[in-house]
Amino acid sequence: MSVDRADLDRFDLSILRVLQTEGRISAVELARRIGLSKSPTQARMKRLEEAGVITGYRAILDPIRMGQAHVAFVEVRLSDTREAALTAFNRAVLLVPEVEQCHMMASSFDYLLKVRTSDIQAYRRVLGEVISALPNVASTSTYVAMEAVKEVF
Repeated sequence: MSVDRADLDRFDLSILRVLQTEGRISAVELARRIGLSKSPTQARMKRLEEAGVITGYRAILDPIRMGQAHVAFVEVRLSDTREAALTAFNRAVLLVPEVEQCHMMASSFDYLLKVRTSDIQAYRRVLGEVISALPNVASTSTYVAMEAVKEVF
């Protein structure tokens, strides 16, 4: 079952807005906030889950308290961009725990990675020993983040 944005009414959008910031809210409190009773609210949540609009619930950890305050964005250029090379890079980058996000780009470079480590020395090790050794990596450029102004999880 698929749901298009046009199929989402104001109640669905309200549910999604609340759940994005408060995933552990009770169904009763969620229903109260969006102006429906509990049963229709739960039915809508179930429909949104089954349609894949809601893909799961998780704990959001504070990376700074976890000792992972250093954030760098890395442009990656590949030496080969044929499908097999892209697939090899995609599979390998999934196994790197320090890579928080990986996006294939339509740009002068091929991928943009968000890498989180404890400090610049740890980042240097990850870049030199792990990222640069990923399949088909030709070059990288790093941009160190000084402050996160807005992050949506």
